[in-house]
Amino acid sequence: MNFTADLFPRDWLGLSALLSLLVLLFCLWRTPWRKLDSRLLNAGMGATLVVLALWLLHGGLHDGLSFHLLGAAILTLMLGPWLALPALALVLLAVSMLGLGQWQAFGMNFLTMALLPVGLVHGVWRLSRRYLPANYFVYLFVCAFAAGGASLLLSTLASCVALMLVGAYATDFLLNEVLPFYFLLSWSEAFTTGLAMAVLTVYRPAWVVSFDDATYLGKRGD
Repeated sequence: MNFTADLFPRDWLGLSALLSLLVLLFCLWRTPWRKLDSRLLNAGMGATLVVLALWLLHGGLHDGLSFHLLGAAILTLMLGPWLALPALALVLLAVSMLGLGQWQAFGMNFLTMALLPVGLVHGVWRLSRRYLPANYFVYLFVCAFAAGGASLLLSTLASCVALMLVGAYATDFLLNEVLPFYFLLSWSEAFTTGLAMAVLTVYRPAWVVSFDDATYLGKRGD
């Protein structure tokens, strides 16, 4: 979804903008800039442009109810959460500059379409590292495919709850007319994420900070 400012009260917009700013400042503080590989940064910028293209390929019939893939899971697995969130913020800024989004609704869009899905994907990755076998297919199907689809569903559910709370749309309309479309779209998100990570981990594993050959494939020569 891509919220418009008229859907929410001013206090919601102001509070969400402040929270988004604090999250972004924290991400910039946590990022080890001096240790970052220039190849990873270049790959991250390229991935951010691809995600922007995914956001531009959207459709929808009502204000704030646009349909598009997120790409948040791909950025999270490639760059880690501290770089993925600023990257998604840049995507939101670009969408706003192109006239497809509203500056006033930046905070609400960032929280629902960036912070929540990135947090979910990173959480699934950490839990899988701790409780599941260190297996390549576990990484692809759990961390990429399943987490990718779930990230879009979580974003949608949070967006629908927010719209319900402010009375922007009727609950029956959101549950019966909106959620089914996003459920179908989540499969596309899952497939796109799984395919992208399969290609990257095979041909460009150095571009994926969440993936390590020694962990998931075993050390070469063993």
